[in-house]
Amino acid sequence: MGMDFLIENWVYGLIPLISALVGWTTNILALRMTFYPLEFRGIPPYLGWQGIIPSKAGVMAGKAVDMITKNLVQIEDQFANIDSHRVVEEMAPELERVSNRIIEEVMHTQAQTLWLKLPNAVKQQLFESVKEDLPITVEELMKEINLNISEFFDLRGMVVSTLVSDKELLNNIFLKCGAKEFKFIERSGAYFGLLFGLIQMLVWYFFQPWWFLPLAGVAVGWITNWLALKLIFKPQEPWRIGNIHIQGLFIKRQKEVSAEYATIIAGQILTSPRIFDNIFFGSKSGAVSKLIKKHITKTVDMAAGSSKELIQLITGTKKYKIIKNIAYSSFMEDLRIIISRIFNYAEEALDLENTLREKMQALPPWEFVGFLHPIFEEDEWKLITVGAILGGLAGLAQLYLLF
Repeated sequence: MGMDFLIENWVYGLIPLISALVGWTTNILALRMTFYPLEFRGIPPYLGWQGIIPSKAGVMAGKAVDMITKNLVQIEDQFANIDSHRVVEEMAPELERVSNRIIEEVMHTQAQTLWLKLPNAVKQQLFESVKEDLPITVEELMKEINLNISEFFDLRGMVVSTLVSDKELLNNIFLKCGAKEFKFIERSGAYFGLLFGLIQMLVWYFFQPWWFLPLAGVAVGWITNWLALKLIFKPQEPWRIGNIHIQGLFIKRQKEVSAEYATIIAGQILTSPRIFDNIFFGSKSGAVSKLIKKHITKTVDMAAGSSKELIQLITGTKKYKIIKNIAYSSFMEDLRIIISRIFNYAEEALDLENTLREKMQALPPWEFVGFLHPIFEEDEWKLITVGAILGGLAGLAQLYLLF
């Protein structure tokens, strides 16, 4: 009798298994749709899909900057660690080369005949003068930039433009930092789906309206996603039941996540090449260029004051101005090469990875969750709704195929 009962009703046993499969697959698909595709696919503007994160790349990047500048790094403090004298020492080989090129270019374009007639000793004196003066000028330039870094460095613009143009990198920040949490969301779909499926099986055995399985599928898709998201971020403070501590999964991994986040941000976004490229060639580069021109002009004045021959050459005001412009243009042509000499030292002096990691690890839970939660905060309902819709469709398929 028992065996006959099982043979006759084996199909009911498939309900919890299918429910577990539905919970698992809907969570996987919902997460996939959170991050991909990177660009809109379909018929714009409404018929199609773009990953939730890539579709809001600008907003997400802006939030990332806000979190960094508000909670982790004061860029003025980091730049205060850069020793301008050490910067000049790192640049020394390039500055010597550039100083010689400036003299050659100025003299050949503005006083070629005179330059050819000048004694080598006078030429050497001029080379030595600029060679000594240019590093002093660059050191003063770097001090002024360091003291007023917020005027010359557009941190927000740099980070936002980087992440908007590289949506895969934006995705990777969240995917790597939240890897274990996303894996939990996938698996929890199966666990919760199995649990709810057992309830579905019992109800369906005694009560079989056609709408029950589709509606239960919606509920499984909705509840499994909702529960998984809550368990990641809640409770923020640990609940203690005897020797058992219950706390949001993401918060428990604060040290591990902080190290991963710091490595990505410092290693791929706030890198020395990106930072100094933004300072000298970014949105605020006009102010830096004016500052450079002021200091290069000072170098020309210093060199002119040390050589009688040069003073006689530049007695004309117009020609003197031309010489200053040539010196400035010549310096700017080699600026990328010059600043590249300081990248390794700047990386060491700024020490962004260690600073980010230590500050992030020290954050209270309610601030720490803000680093991952933004990807769900505004569009959590989309993630849950996608799960519910997919669950409902699976419920309809289950009704059709099994019953």
